[in-house]
Amino acid sequence: MTQKNCVQILLPILSPLIAIASALIVGAILILVAGANPIAAYTALFQESLSTYFGFGNTLTKMTPLLFTSLGVLVALRAGQFNIGGEGQIYLGALGSTLIGLYIQGLPAFIHVPLALFAGFIFGAAWGWIPGYLKAMRGVNEVITTLLLNYIAVNLVSYLVQNPLKAPAAPSPYSPLIAKSAQLPIILPGSLAHAGILLGLITAGILWVLLVRSPLGYQITAVGFNPIAARYARISVERTIMLVMALAGGLAGLAGATEVMGLKYRLFEQVSPGYGFDAIAIAFLSRGSVFGVVLTALFFAALRSGANVMQRSAGVSVTVVYAIQGLTVLFIAIALALEHRVKIIRNS
Repeated sequence: MTQKNCVQILLPILSPLIAIASALIVGAILILVAGANPIAAYTALFQESLSTYFGFGNTLTKMTPLLFTSLGVLVALRAGQFNIGGEGQIYLGALGSTLIGLYIQGLPAFIHVPLALFAGFIFGAAWGWIPGYLKAMRGVNEVITTLLLNYIAVNLVSYLVQNPLKAPAAPSPYSPLIAKSAQLPIILPGSLAHAGILLGLITAGILWVLLVRSPLGYQITAVGFNPIAARYARISVERTIMLVMALAGGLAGLAGATEVMGLKYRLFEQVSPGYGFDAIAIAFLSRGSVFGVVLTALFFAALRSGANVMQRSAGVSVTVVYAIQGLTVLFIAIALALEHRVKIIRNS
């Protein structure tokens, strides 16, 4: 194997790891400046989130929406589209599954659960299809439309849980409980971990097959790599963009559906604490790899899961965790720029 081939193979693997390591090092400096022990802080952070029973269950719970939404961002990126609307698609997916859980009663769980999940997927897919249609048929930038649709979705759900969907005598805006038959089972008794994480991992495997081993995956990659060449290959660029954005929205919709069906059992005004925006960072860190999305989603979920424990035991504010997430994105951006520069130099 030539030196050039080694560089091409190792760079995509090493750059995310270096970015994460660099972010943790800078985070350690911030912890030192705050007057705390970084070793004790990181020990509390990762020991709680990965090695304790309840903590690991909490990590899996937070990983579930991150994984679904990141897969949605990833599949859009493969087609050259930037789906910034994961947050809104989560809200719509949560709304869809809630409606099925509330207003369809008397079904056995083996029918009710898939039906509610399907509704969440369809609601999210419809929300993702809108910017896909606008981009494909009208040339409207998908970054703008997906970002603006986030605000519409959040405010739509807020209106519904404050008015027609609000539970009777509820002290704050939330819906009634969904039917028991529409709830996802707990997979780790005594923890918050539910079957949504298993569904997410299965979905990741299916998406990998779709992108890597199927004609549709080739079509999506061709459109993302060179839409002009894709047209010469008789691939409908417009139809592919709409399909991909709908699929991206549907995956994010499943994130919202599993939050309602597996964790909260009702629709709250604040469905997501920013999972849709974390998913953008996760997708970029994964470097286009479905397996990378799974690992990076686990890392981000562990940060979220152990943050409060770190604050209690080591006296370090949870804002350090958000700083580490931001630094990770910054370093991966630097790594991508350097990698691009190396390619230009080697090809010149």
